[in-house]
Amino acid sequence: MSNGKNTSQSQGSRESQDSQEPQESQGNHKTQSKTGRNAVDDDRPAPMDVLRQARAQLAELTGLTPESVSSFEQTEDGWALEVEVLELERVPDTMSLMASYQVELDPQGQLTGYRRARRYERGRADPRSGR
Repeated sequence: MSNGKNTSQSQGSRESQDSQEPQESQGNHKTQSKTGRNAVDDDRPAPMDVLRQARAQLAELTGLTPESVSSFEQTEDGWALEVEVLELERVPDTMSLMASYQVELDPQGQLTGYRRARRYERGRADPRSGR
């Protein structure tokens, strides 16, 4: 019986420690927000969230399957990405048609525009410049 009591007491103390940790980290976050960040940065989503949103929004608008993000950067106006998509699936897979789309997003990660930059066969490498 005493063992069960000790176990429940130790679990209770662990729970109180766990509940204190988020409060401490939240307090540090608030301090950091006041001193280390300005209000504009707080409104911007995390880069991985932007990538996920961009892929999902492009897929919904075009009906194409994004396969990868080959370029990603934060700009003054928001975000700029280059997304590789499967445009036409063929057999063998190396003959499938791929496309590279330039995608622009606002600072909150909402898609504001896109355009197809190029099309290519999956199995083809870019030609080397200078030859």
